[in-house]
Amino acid sequence: MLNIVLFGPPGAGKGTQSEKLIAKYGIIHLSTGDIFRANIKGGTELGNLAKSFMDQGKLVPDEVTINMLNAEVEKYESPKGFIFDGFPRTAAQASALDVLLQSKDTEISHMLALEVPEDELRQRLLLRGKDSGRPDDINPEIIQKRIDVYNSKTELVKVYYEKQGKYKGINGVGEIETIFELLCQAIDTNLVMK
Repeated sequence: MLNIVLFGPPGAGKGTQSEKLIAKYGIIHLSTGDIFRANIKGGTELGNLAKSFMDQGKLVPDEVTINMLNAEVEKYESPKGFIFDGFPRTAAQASALDVLLQSKDTEISHMLALEVPEDELRQRLLLRGKDSGRPDDINPEIIQKRIDVYNSKTELVKVYYEKQGKYKGINGVGEIETIFELLCQAIDTNLVMK
């Protein structure tokens, strides 16, 4: 199975590249944000539990998130693999994801990180904000805070996957197709080696 953690700061192009990777490799997109919203809207036991934490302004415990992710993975019979979006965000979550995948006789194949300079990210987000109307993409202070949070929180996840030899930084500046080719080269080179 091909299991990818696609990383990158806000505005790096994860959404665009995820769609292309899903189409090329036939893998399933698992967005923790989408899974949370579906469980909460559907009133599932896990959704209600997550909502109880969120309503108190607390972070949802990793165990609840992993259980939701497991329930989602279980829905698919003989998948070719998954692309994880928005998860893991901490080394503890990465370790929990490893345990989950090991229980299904698979593992993370790659942690691919789109690397984009901060000036470029700020420009992209401001442009996206004009088109999308997303309030978090039009305020330069909020944009910088999101970038700072990404940088501080994800460094340990990067180190976690570097230790496993699964981390690969990808230049996220340039034409969409060129960046996609770089991602595919990183994936295909590793597939040949296995």
